[in-house]
Amino acid sequence: MTHRNRRQFLATTIALSAATAFPLAAQNADTSPPKRPPALPLELIKPFVVAAHKSLQETRALLSEHPELINATWDWGGGDYETALGGAAHMGHRDIALYLLEKGARIDLFAAAMLGMTDFVGAALRSNPEFLKTPGPHGIPLIAHAEKGGEPAADTLAYLKRLTSD
Repeated sequence: MTHRNRRQFLATTIALSAATAFPLAAQNADTSPPKRPPALPLELIKPFVVAAHKSLQETRALLSEHPELINATWDWGGGDYETALGGAAHMGHRDIALYLLEKGARIDLFAAAMLGMTDFVGAALRSNPEFLKTPGPHGIPLIAHAEKGGEPAADTLAYLKRLTSD
């Protein structure tokens, strides 16, 4: 006869009870992925991405009307995908980028470089130095994003210049 402590006894009892009490629930459980809403209309995505290249006011208006656009991407062709945040980043529009991040946009390496987030950029590049050569939207390099960031991105730009001079 095997002696069990109280904890082992309870764990075994609970597991056996669940298996015998709910066998149909386990068999009938829906394991299919949740249904997705339909794709966003293309006629909404491009104007939103374009707006983020130039106008905080227009970006705000479009996002308040269609918050689902926050992480939408536009394909300019040939796999040149761009989000609104990406557009704001390579144009150096810090105000638009910060607004989009505040609203839940997913940060990327290029936006981080423009915003002067040296720790973020450094961590990414330490994990994969090849990111330094990865082009951003429209083929714009990482260092150009940091240049567009101006004074707030000066440390990030200096860091990237050191890496490219090695």
